[in-house]
Amino acid sequence: MRTQVAIIGSGPSGLLLGQLLTNAGIDNVILERVTKDYVLGRIRAGVLEDGTTRMLDEAKAGERMHAQGLPHDGFDLTFAGRHHRIDLFELTGRRVTVYGQTEVTRDLMDKREETGGLTIYEAANVTPHDFDEAKPYVTYEKDGATHRVDCDFIAGCDGFHGASRKAVEGNGLDVFERVYPFGWLGIVADVPPVSHELIYANHPRGFALCSMRSNTRSRYYVQCALDEKVEEWSDDRFWDELRRRLPAESAAAVTTGPSIEKSIAPLRSFVAEPMRFGRLFLVGDAAHIVPPTGAKGLNLAASDVRYLFDGLREHYQERSEAGLDAYSAKALARVWKAERFSWWMTNTMHRFPDTGAFGQRIQEAELDYLVHSRAASTSLAENYVGLPYQVAEGKTGPTG
Repeated sequence: MRTQVAIIGSGPSGLLLGQLLTNAGIDNVILERVTKDYVLGRIRAGVLEDGTTRMLDEAKAGERMHAQGLPHDGFDLTFAGRHHRIDLFELTGRRVTVYGQTEVTRDLMDKREETGGLTIYEAANVTPHDFDEAKPYVTYEKDGATHRVDCDFIAGCDGFHGASRKAVEGNGLDVFERVYPFGWLGIVADVPPVSHELIYANHPRGFALCSMRSNTRSRYYVQCALDEKVEEWSDDRFWDELRRRLPAESAAAVTTGPSIEKSIAPLRSFVAEPMRFGRLFLVGDAAHIVPPTGAKGLNLAASDVRYLFDGLREHYQERSEAGLDAYSAKALARVWKAERFSWWMTNTMHRFPDTGAFGQRIQEAELDYLVHSRAASTSLAENYVGLPYQVAEGKTGPTG
């Protein structure tokens, strides 16, 4: 098989890149190691930056998002038993949209099928080859046979544990990592959200987050120890702990119900650089992970796609290599700013093993300054809604 761009991974970044390429008349094939149903079964974050929603519109896959997504003009920070609203729209003129990553994936899958894009599911042992030469290719196994896809470029959109980054380890790849000493215990329940906007709670017992997937489905988290077991957390225990960490009026408004999903996720900050190796490009979680506190994971993957798609389009339509040559530097500049923001928000909102009473007061003083200083609130808001994309040397665009 011959294609122009081989994409490894059918998560949101691979599907978004594939759809943008298809719309631009650039041939591509997506290789995915698991089934379509398995991909759609993953429950992930769902706060979309303005730039991400614009890219979904550009891919012509945003119709359902606009119909069912929840535009949010702000969110609440709670500490010392009080609520403080950060008005994103008033501070920045932009908002975010709450729309589940599973729904983004479904919309992009549907658009790909509608436009005739090829995705090969259950492609085992996907391996990129000769990406440092002029004629790269990818091999995979399916139905008892080994198959080969010849291509011009390879996009590694296959996540933290995928084959793409493994292929370049030991080849000049630098890794930067911070593992946090706690996790998030999260549940999904078919109950109305406690608030129409997200609530980020700092509490001496630990962090809590009240989020949602829709007006009838809620997503809640509490900080927990890494050695905790999901089986030790009954629904009743979770609801009780969540309410302890919220101000009284919010705790009283929590609607409880049986969980339909419950899991513990560790938190880490991770960056691998560079993000280009010859004709292989790392995209999204293959190159970087952020703690979910700042809602940046999916949005960073989308900005990677922005830069890579622009570079590929320039290559095929304008015969220019400038965009591809700049890909890694552009992507990493935005990645590190998002890493900084996510690290800061994680440190400010969570209780660490050495926080203690003094550290708790320092966090509360930091948060008090944050909500009473317009400059500090604006800095938080502009990072939360998404920093601008770099669209040309020395310039930025409004779609970040």
